[in-house]
Amino acid sequence: MVSSYIAPLLLAIYLSAAGAVNPGFVVRLTQNGLDYARQVGIGVLQQELAKVHIPDFSGSTHTHVGKVKYSFNSMTIRNFQLPSSQISPVPSVGFKLSISGAFIEINGKWHVKALHMSTKGGFDLKVEGLSISVGLKVGSDAAGRPDIALSDCSNHISDVKIHVSGKLSWLVDVFRHKVDSALRKAIENQICPVVGNAIADKLEPVLQTLPVTAKIDKVAAIDYSLTGPPPVTADCVDLQLKGEFFEMSHRTPPPFSAPSLTLPVDHNLMLYFGVSDYLFNTAGFVYYSAGKLVFLVTDNMIPKDFNIRLNTSSFGVLIPQLSKMYPDMLMKLQISSTSAPALDIKPGNVTISPKLDIQAFVILPNSSLAPAFLLNLTTTAVAKVSVNSGRIVGNLELSRVLMDLKHSDVGPFSVAILNAAVNYYLSHVLLPQVNQILNKGYPLPLLDNLQLTDVVLQPQQDFLLFGANVHYGKAGNRTWPDVTSI
Repeated sequence: MVSSYIAPLLLAIYLSAAGAVNPGFVVRLTQNGLDYARQVGIGVLQQELAKVHIPDFSGSTHTHVGKVKYSFNSMTIRNFQLPSSQISPVPSVGFKLSISGAFIEINGKWHVKALHMSTKGGFDLKVEGLSISVGLKVGSDAAGRPDIALSDCSNHISDVKIHVSGKLSWLVDVFRHKVDSALRKAIENQICPVVGNAIADKLEPVLQTLPVTAKIDKVAAIDYSLTGPPPVTADCVDLQLKGEFFEMSHRTPPPFSAPSLTLPVDHNLMLYFGVSDYLFNTAGFVYYSAGKLVFLVTDNMIPKDFNIRLNTSSFGVLIPQLSKMYPDMLMKLQISSTSAPALDIKPGNVTISPKLDIQAFVILPNSSLAPAFLLNLTTTAVAKVSVNSGRIVGNLELSRVLMDLKHSDVGPFSVAILNAAVNYYLSHVLLPQVNQILNKGYPLPLLDNLQLTDVVLQPQQDFLLFGANVHYGKAGNRTWPDVTSI
């Protein structure tokens, strides 16, 4: 009997674990980041609350001077201030925004009829001690973007002070408590609907600018969709993104998974980004699968000051049988990756060790190609990574090349004699082509008009960690500081 319950439970646990997806990219918003977002948001909320419409109201009451009819109208807010606020994460839910000490100053007109008299005037109203409590729930929408919704809202006014001017203004004092109560209720009823509209009309559109897909070129794009609702802890919120390159014409899942990614506890900056090696390695997989990791080197690409030209005459000095078989002919090299290159990220060090084939061809007089020899190379390059204008950019520096002869159509020879030429071609021709691509960079998943400042970057085990402060707003002509390479 017990086993009939255990089996489905074990199956559910297995399926849950199998369906778990580690993110390839994590964006952490710290308390400092939340405080900055609060400052920006409070400015917007204050503008929206200043537009609150306070409806006219009227009534009548019996006083010691008889029945009095009154009306208050043409009320406008001349000042609305939210001087003190704070925001704090609510674990597994979202955030709590608390506003205290807010005050409102209002102008309006009044009209009173009593004892066959009719009089009117103006009034100034000051609402003091307004407190607002707002609950915000975070989640993810169908497109994989974060969304935020109002979960609860309440507000309270501590005191309402009214100053009345005009003839017989003392009549208002007779029923002042009714005026205070009516105005208090009218204002309190307006606050939370305005807050809800501000979230829907102002905040949600900003979140919608977070890119879910970032197109890189005609071949590939990056999937930046959320893997699920953002986890919220007591001191931060993490946006866990898929962080995966994919081929746009034919999406194929990579034959490897993202490793577990745990960001260090460091909350000095507003944002922290964890960029898993998975992101970079899916790029290598996509471009390799698409056949794009093939580079051609011809003699006109060789700097003029290099004395080993890409022709059979120069190579004939190193491989005599080559110039005998093909005298005074140009050559061409085809350099191709034999497998998808993978980035190796360790604390303080980022390297890549692609395995390459170099096929040498002789260009015959009829422009056809005759294979000469095939070299197999194992290389190691140090990757310098930085952030520039919201993009991850890179640069490779060659540090080691191991070579062996895979096949020769011109007879056996020692590959050691080609070491200088091959190293020069790789360093001065191939690497500049690769670095030109890497210098264009990959776009970070950032909201529109969000600028990074004070960027710091350091490699961790299996991922790059970088932190930054932010500025929200159009940068104009300002040059934002970028982080230098690792």
